[in-house]
Amino acid sequence: MASGLTASPVVAIDGVEFNPAPLDRDATFYVAGHRGLVGSAIVRRLESAGFTNIVGRASSELDLKDRDATVAFFAETKPRYVVLAAAKVGGILANNTYPVDFLSDNIRIQTNVIDAAIAHDVERLLFLGSSCIYPKFAPQPIPEDSLLTGHLEPTNDAYAIAKIAGILHIQAARRQYGKAWISAMPTNLYGPNDNFSPKGSHVLPALIRRYDEAAKSGAESVTNWGTGSPRREFLHSDDMADACLHLLENYDGPTQVNVGTGTDVTIKEIAETIAGVTGFEGVTEWDTTKPDGTPQKLLDVSHLAELGWTAQISLEEGLRRTHAWYLENAAHLRG
Repeated sequence: MASGLTASPVVAIDGVEFNPAPLDRDATFYVAGHRGLVGSAIVRRLESAGFTNIVGRASSELDLKDRDATVAFFAETKPRYVVLAAAKVGGILANNTYPVDFLSDNIRIQTNVIDAAIAHDVERLLFLGSSCIYPKFAPQPIPEDSLLTGHLEPTNDAYAIAKIAGILHIQAARRQYGKAWISAMPTNLYGPNDNFSPKGSHVLPALIRRYDEAAKSGAESVTNWGTGSPRREFLHSDDMADACLHLLENYDGPTQVNVGTGTDVTIKEIAETIAGVTGFEGVTEWDTTKPDGTPQKLLDVSHLAELGWTAQISLEEGLRRTHAWYLENAAHLRG
């Protein structure tokens, strides 16, 4: 992969001439996926930073898989800045069960948005990927140059391929059209507006719901998938949103930037913490017939640190905030 991580102004890298600087707070800023976990956090961060013209559309209002509708939306709103946080996402079960959906939907969403942004001359675009783009047995912590150096984790390879295509699409736009666009690869995210569905959620919201329901029902045990031994890194969505704005204002280059905390815990440890947060006092059991997924996935965030950003929300504090949000919104969550 091409290099380009630097805190200093970038001039004529891949044909791009752009000096990272504070964004215009009055410019039209489109957040694709503004109601989701990441998108809603980005909207909150932009509002707190003083942006006055933030645009978003629910999927019922704009289907980003519809190319003509997406292009028409860009023609109408003419955004100067875009964060592409819209995606079809899910946990191991969903990814493993519906790989065609995860590949097809995500390819169409990101291709339509990126092509429309090219056609309507968007100045700055941030594409959000996922740490699953890296090989299953990548070195730990995972540096950005591990991309495309080994086999992917089979349980979510379709989603990973879609996100890799998005990174390459951004790099191609830089080379062919001179776009000052960037990509960020977050670690496992959690926070308000997450998907807590038992069948479609990622590990952390699934555990919060499972343990909360067990605590309320007085269940004696909770059963989780796998052995509990895999190590995972978790980042609160508010920290992710802050990192996105920081990158837009301080980084330009073709290489995707890892975004995380730089520390990880085992799934067993996270389950114990969530049990404590939710008040569950029973026994945790592990179904070892179910897959563990990648044994460890810790991002090397040294480049992001060099750019002047580090995570601020501790895991326990973030879990308490997320559980509180879950309790307040349980009646309206996706089943």
